[in-house]
Amino acid sequence: MRTRHAITSLLATIGLTLALVGSSLSLTTASAATSTWKPRGEQYAKTVTEKDVAIPMSDGTILRGDVVRPADADGKAIDKRFPVLVTITAYNKTVTASSGGLLGGDPSYLVKRGYVQLTVDARGTGSSEGIWRAFDARENKDGGEIMTWAHSSARPWSNGVTGMTGPSYMGISQLWAAAAQPPGLKAIFPQVPGADVYRDVVASGGQLDVGFIPLWLGLVTTTGLIPPAVLATNPQSGLKQLLDHLTGAGTFTAPLLLSAVLGGEPAYDGAFYKERSVINVIDKVKVPAFFVSGEYDLFQRGTPLLFENLNKRGVPTKMIVGPWDHLQASSGAEVGKAGYGSLQQLQLRWFDRYLKGISDPTLHTDIANLTYYEQGTGSWAKSTKWIGPELTGAKLKLSGTSAPLGAPGGLTSGTATAGTSDLYPIPVAGLCTRSANQWTAGLPNVILADLPCFNDNALNDKTGAVFSTKPLTKAVTIQGPINAHLYASSLGGDGMLSVALEDEAPDGTVKRLTGGWQVISHRALDTTKSRYLDGVLVQPFHPFTQTAQKKLASGEVAPIDVEIFPTRAKILPGHKLRIAVQTFDVPHLLPTLPDLLGTLTVVKLHNSPAYPSTINFPSVGALPTVP
Repeated sequence: MRTRHAITSLLATIGLTLALVGSSLSLTTASAATSTWKPRGEQYAKTVTEKDVAIPMSDGTILRGDVVRPADADGKAIDKRFPVLVTITAYNKTVTASSGGLLGGDPSYLVKRGYVQLTVDARGTGSSEGIWRAFDARENKDGGEIMTWAHSSARPWSNGVTGMTGPSYMGISQLWAAAAQPPGLKAIFPQVPGADVYRDVVASGGQLDVGFIPLWLGLVTTTGLIPPAVLATNPQSGLKQLLDHLTGAGTFTAPLLLSAVLGGEPAYDGAFYKERSVINVIDKVKVPAFFVSGEYDLFQRGTPLLFENLNKRGVPTKMIVGPWDHLQASSGAEVGKAGYGSLQQLQLRWFDRYLKGISDPTLHTDIANLTYYEQGTGSWAKSTKWIGPELTGAKLKLSGTSAPLGAPGGLTSGTATAGTSDLYPIPVAGLCTRSANQWTAGLPNVILADLPCFNDNALNDKTGAVFSTKPLTKAVTIQGPINAHLYASSLGGDGMLSVALEDEAPDGTVKRLTGGWQVISHRALDTTKSRYLDGVLVQPFHPFTQTAQKKLASGEVAPIDVEIFPTRAKILPGHKLRIAVQTFDVPHLLPTLPDLLGTLTVVKLHNSPAYPSTINFPSVGALPTVP
């Protein structure tokens, strides 16, 4: 009980901090919506919760969920059937119930307005039986079975109509469940879901994430080993649950980490990640979906790809992308700044329309398909699609040489000067940057708020090479995925390129806009899965397989396409657009042990007519001349 209390207190503290941050910021930013829609008031005075309800799966495993129902002023459950909103979590529903909003809002808001909330511990976590294997085929099958169970007329509180809510893991669970197309599921509301497990977070660019993944696996394992409340009422089930969870920690979590670090199968893309990546089944999702994403989120890359797929297929789909890390976007405390209402109000409007069938003729005119926070101006841009007709493929050329600790090289749309720039292996690069905060899910920002190095990358950039435009005379606006097409050689034949896209203000402050990473030996390019815009490669796709991996030969110079994760930014007149390139990004990424020595080498960047290194991006409108 002490362990549960300690973890609950920690999560509650983080959630409260996020809520306070969101509240204080909202005082300084006007975001009144122009819509005539108004949120309706409460219908019921209270809620009542039935804990650890047994939910049998087809293989005999018992999952458990908490059912929150509308209640009268005396706390008695309303004897009616309601639409059911389902959240599937791996973080122990008992713990996260006290997390201060980390589940994406207080469920009582919707329950008091005529919904039932069902929160279920995923297989092998919390109070549920089974062994957790992180979105394996059996767990993904559970999603559809849970929704079918909630839809059943055997549930006295369900009217057969269902929806889903929740961020992160709970957002991904929604998409797996929706892909099963269970009866009764009408709409989902996923916050910050991932799409491609390997590329989004586990091994961005081919190196292993050591900032978030161990933290995440530890969180699931730790909360899964807390003695469940059901132990008191059903000792047999509770004991089985504990033994299952211990087995999972010993047979899945620990061996998985060890194998990846030693350069085994989990260090490469393949069947293991294909089974766990919802992008592979997103074509089966046919229900309306409202996404929330963050420009500094763990799934900054993946969430827009999910939105794009549904949007292209004509499924009613919305996405708000804000200036948020993972914890901020998960809490949803600042969603109201987009101008459409708070997170809970948006959920109410979405589910009232698609679950209750309440007429809302201005829903899709009030809320743009895509609403994107614009770095540089603080405004919110709107579009109908992810890569819209307003975007054109653009390039800037690297020019000259970036001197170590000296003058930067150039970025230009004109004639480039030939040059070479050396990158030295400095294993502290990235240590105090926005990247460090992003890839530890935003925890440093909670604990160490307002660190100057989170908002100014100038000091970190001295550990590598910098290429910059001159002060712009006309604004340059970027939206979407970006590619650093860099020619490189390596003394040891390998290494990693960590590239930050930045905005340098007239006072010299350097703001990191976004970043990307690429291991040189994983440079093989799959052109059939890469994205081109007007013939310009803006989003490279690399296989990241052991078969495709190939080191550079001695003296070989080769193009390395670095996928830089998407953003929306306007570089204003007087500012400079720049990139900074290093060979490490700590604590985000580290090589496997077999590859470690190969990364401790000097990498040389080349730019010349023979080696035309460029930064490629979608420009909003035609790219102005950049001398």
